Amino acid sequence: MAPKVEHYEFGRIIVDGEVYTRDIIIFPDRVQSSWWREQGHYLQMCDIEHILDERPEVLIIGTGAYGVMDVAKEVVDVCNKRGIELYIQITAEAVKTYNKIAESKRTVAALHLTC
Repeated sequence: MAPKVEHYEFGRIIVDGEVYTRDIIIFPDRVQSSWWREQGHYLQMCDIEHILDERPEVLIIGTGAYGVMDVAKEVVDVCNKRGIELYIQITAEAVKTYNKIAESKRTVAALHLTC
């Protein structure tokens, strides 16, 4: 059973009863807390290579409460090339998308919790 996001608000998310206050990655079988990117508000391939190694069918990127985190075109291109269904949304929407899809497809959500 995939982890379930129970609540999200600026800077705080609850997944399966556990509270996180730093950016996270939700894998099908675990949560990686304190997800850090090389250039904070710019997501690039080096920040998600370990995610792609998990061979997700779906990758959901939460760009923050206000959508401040930009996603490099290379990330989009690589996901398209590998046949990974990609969603890039503000984090509140990304959480809703994740909760709808994660039970039926192998889904990873990389979520920026602030800005």
